[in-house]
Amino acid sequence: MVLQTQFLLTEEVVFTPLAGLVFCATLFLYAIHRIVGLFKVKPFTKTGRYQVISSFKNHIIFYAVIAAIGGLYFFWQISFIVKMALIIPGILSFAYVLPFLNGKKRLRDLDFVKIFLVAIVWAWVSVLLPYLEMNKPADSSLIFMALERGLFIFAITIPFDIRDLQVDAHNNVTTIPARIGARKSKYLAAILMAVSMFCVLLNTYMHFYDLWTAFGLLISAFFTVFVINYADKTEEDYFFTGAVDGLMLVQFGMVYGFSFL
Repeated sequence: MVLQTQFLLTEEVVFTPLAGLVFCATLFLYAIHRIVGLFKVKPFTKTGRYQVISSFKNHIIFYAVIAAIGGLYFFWQISFIVKMALIIPGILSFAYVLPFLNGKKRLRDLDFVKIFLVAIVWAWVSVLLPYLEMNKPADSSLIFMALERGLFIFAITIPFDIRDLQVDAHNNVTTIPARIGARKSKYLAAILMAVSMFCVLLNTYMHFYDLWTAFGLLISAFFTVFVINYADKTEEDYFFTGAVDGLMLVQFGMVYGFSFL
């Protein structure tokens, strides 16, 4: 997602210190999230992905340590203004995975909060930070791209809330699928993707995106809605960690691939 924004701003795909930092920080946070999360899902640790996570706990801790070292290395290479812009998403991210609230709760354990946090932080990190790194002006194109990205991330997070209905119920966490049901949640995801594509059209109208970029994003949106439609039809973890998470790679691939036409 960071590389996609950098490509849209510069027409180049370059592995910058920011891209390295985001990669390492994401790996670190997800690893810590997995370890801390085991204490929240004790009745489920003998089945499915939780059994795998529990079995490879030491490996995950090792990945977290390596990612932390790499993150510190890249952190000192980014500009001061990007460092300052990292404070808010950094605090939110740590509060998302670490139990600091009463009752050993994390921000993600509060009703309806986690999906909004994920969308906001991903949009902030993958859109605003590259703008700052490239010294681009904060204009309407930034706003529409951030909205487009946030709505996309929100939409592809809904399937994970559908998958986690049992776990969230065990932890007394109310999510959108828990309140309106899986079917209506999928409709909501489709609506969010439609609004996201409206933002794409606005950036195209203002000549920030060319027609091929807009076409690539629109094609990826249709594919995203197609994949999300199966969210309540399978419990296979590879569908979520592969197909749904992989939608980010699909979008980047579409944007980058259509640029050669």
